[in-house]
Amino acid sequence: MKKTIEEKLYARKTKNPPALYNLLGGVWKMLFTKKYNISVEYKCDPRKDKRGQIMLSNHTSRMDYIFNAIPLLPKRYNFVAGYNEFYRSHLAGIFKLFGVIPKKNFVADSYTVKEILRVAKRNGRIFLFPEGMNSIRGYNQPVAVATGKLIKLLGLPVYYSVIKGGYMTCPKHASDERCGKVEVVYDKMFEPEDLEKLTADEIQSIINEKLWHDDFAWNAEKGYKYNNAGRAAKDLHDLLYVCPKCGSEFTMEGKGDVIRCKHCGNGASVDQTYAFHPLDASCVIPATQTEWTKLQRERVRKEIEDENFSFSADVRLGMLPKYKLLKHKKTSEIVGSGKLTISANGLTYDGTKNGEPFTFNIPCKNLPTYGMCTEMKQFYTFLNGEFMEFFPSSACVEKFFLATEELHRKLGGKWQDAYTDKF
Repeated sequence: MKKTIEEKLYARKTKNPPALYNLLGGVWKMLFTKKYNISVEYKCDPRKDKRGQIMLSNHTSRMDYIFNAIPLLPKRYNFVAGYNEFYRSHLAGIFKLFGVIPKKNFVADSYTVKEILRVAKRNGRIFLFPEGMNSIRGYNQPVAVATGKLIKLLGLPVYYSVIKGGYMTCPKHASDERCGKVEVVYDKMFEPEDLEKLTADEIQSIINEKLWHDDFAWNAEKGYKYNNAGRAAKDLHDLLYVCPKCGSEFTMEGKGDVIRCKHCGNGASVDQTYAFHPLDASCVIPATQTEWTKLQRERVRKEIEDENFSFSADVRLGMLPKYKLLKHKKTSEIVGSGKLTISANGLTYDGTKNGEPFTFNIPCKNLPTYGMCTEMKQFYTFLNGEFMEFFPSSACVEKFFLATEELHRKLGGKWQDAYTDKF
């Protein structure tokens, strides 16, 4: 009987990356170091440590694998990447060749742990982005539940990097690259004896602290310019959906370098440093995108105080094929449509799948947040281990994220906000 892609993936035993890794890394170095204006600081150089190790990094953009792999050459790492990315034809082959380990994001995945342990036992080098997904808003989300437990279990030296400028180069609301400046700083986080003394929760807390970075606060001081002229606000309304002046939702419109409310006219232009410039003296605009997203989260926190809170959207449902890879950089195949609702009762889908009625519910305590493959046009989760991707008919992805995260926290979920004091 023909094996599915998942069966093939889970039968794979992770090997160390081959010498070709260095060859490709060298090509990347020539192509991308100057293009992205990458500068590197080694407060403690992980390349000099001959032991097996774990490398952790904040996750600013889809380019972070390159931003990290280049400065760490000639050392080779087994990266961990999203399970669903192994179904995309332009990535599947190179992931297999270079020993990339799949992980179903934000759900338990015993295969991933087993393969990480396999690499650790032979003193290999493991690279993790513990947030689980690249940044939606330009600053960190808390690292995934049980990260501290895994790090303590592995017992290897732990190094880390903080990428600065990655989000501004590749913001989540846009698919284009906006080259300017990227800084990568490396340091040591733990020695094995540190891990023995610390609890898993203490390790988790230190990881969150060490990886924290806000691109907008950073560049407010640095003033680096990014090549976003004429498109800095393109689709920015996918992220910034609440008007700070009139309070209307989903009336913001980002076009070119201007974001404006279609209801009251409030708006700003966005320059090459990502600074806002109000359109006139009557406009009410937060200091940075971080402040704007904070405003939106606080609004949702107040909304969910109402026990009858509910938010819905019409969506198309996407799933992964069982036997073939996705081509043309698709993230799933559309198999149905219906209504998606988030409330205190959980995430509920009521619609169709493969021409048949299909309904499911995931309780809030089991749903900390979602994954997002590319832009802020769709998002995904896993239902009993099966990938489910949603394509809303309106620009409401960010509200689904905020409502889901805050309901999870309010109702006692384990993925709590580690960065409240940062705001």
